[in-house]
Amino acid sequence: MRHVRAVLRLRTAGISGNEIARRLNLAPSTVRLTLERLATAELGWPLPAELTDAALEARLFSAVGTKQGHRRHAEPDWAEVHRELKRKHVTLQILWDEYIERCPHGYRYSRFCELYRLWASRLSVTMRQTHAGGDKLFVDYAGDTVPVIIDRLNGKTRPAQIFVAVLGASNFTYAEASWTQGLGDWIGAHTRAFAAIGGVPRRLVPDNTKVAVIKACLYEPQVNRTYAEMAAHYDTAILPARPRRPRDKAKSLPSRRRGSRPRC
Repeated sequence: MRHVRAVLRLRTAGISGNEIARRLNLAPSTVRLTLERLATAELGWPLPAELTDAALEARLFSAVGTKQGHRRHAEPDWAEVHRELKRKHVTLQILWDEYIERCPHGYRYSRFCELYRLWASRLSVTMRQTHAGGDKLFVDYAGDTVPVIIDRLNGKTRPAQIFVAVLGASNFTYAEASWTQGLGDWIGAHTRAFAAIGGVPRRLVPDNTKVAVIKACLYEPQVNRTYAEMAAHYDTAILPARPRRPRDKAKSLPSRRRGSRPRC
């Protein structure tokens, strides 16, 4: 939503559409479409201070893909569906189940997915990352633990942490369980991942977990000394993901969680 705010601010200042496109490195058609959506939503500069990016997105794109009178069935709120998919453990199948529960005569699952993808294709795009073979290994602990039975007589369990390593180019995935996310388990998991892969990548891309990164920083993150020494031993480099940039480590992101429900 950052470019939307910038387009509106520059347009209010009297800057032409082509000049806005040049300054923001956008296509002129993108600027025109953004201005049309802002006009339809009756939004002007300055935007209300309480208008968050999520609320702005809902105002601008709530009508995208919905042509009442041309659809035979009740339309889901695609903006709400899009937001729900960002939550942990949420899938289109779950959202469709909830939609069809409320609208029994609504779209079938395949059409529901097709319409959502058509709606999502009109959102602002994200630059595609290209990975070379053996270049990057994305490493992280999965968000959820796994219960492990430690006493079969009374069924007592203990949560185990799941370490995940994914090669960027091939998507080859290595995973193992450990009792903790301590430094010993972290380093050991890396060495066993290298053995499973059959080599060492040029770069390791960890999340900003404290066992790997002592101080997260956009420009000069401070890496744990033992972790850095391990990387030096294997002649590889550590490239921590940027803080609050989940797409930097999208390969190793855990699945989504269930949240609020869309309405038809």
